[in-house]
Amino acid sequence: MPTRRQFLKVGLASGAVLAGTGWLVLRLGGGKPAPGRQWLDERAAVIVEALVPAILDGSLPREGPDRATAVREVVEAFDRAITGLAPAVQGEISQLFSLLGLGAGRFIVAGVRSSWPEATPEEISAFLSRWRASRFASLRAGYQALTQLVIAAWYGNAASWKAIGYPGPPLLASRSP
Repeated sequence: MPTRRQFLKVGLASGAVLAGTGWLVLRLGGGKPAPGRQWLDERAAVIVEALVPAILDGSLPREGPDRATAVREVVEAFDRAITGLAPAVQGEISQLFSLLGLGAGRFIVAGVRSSWPEATPEEISAFLSRWRASRFASLRAGYQALTQLVIAAWYGNAASWKAIGYPGPPLLASRSP
């Protein structure tokens, strides 16, 4: 049976580790946007690029340059979409990317062992499924944020409309006053 002294030592050590992790996540978050981007830093762009094939499974072109172009366009639209969100939401998304950008965070919180560029769509789909069904509201919210932004970025692109049979928004006739 642990003594009171051992219990206090473990509690203090655990608190220090949690505080250090929190500080590290906040310190590493909010980097400068990558060149050509409005909001996403390089690490966040790599994460989004890895998420896109898993989230849009079956919607993207199968392979080749068309697939790479489609993924790049989704990452760019994701970047633009975040700039339209409230600053508080941007801060939360920044913290999420900071956590997922750390190797330990990626493994502990997402369960993805490989680096993001090397992670398979199956690994990423499994992590997203765990977050979607999690008992923790923060993980479910993270799932919603990531998937909704990727889906909005994809379907906001006119190039994706043909695949779902959407002709585009109706043209409005100009009206004379």
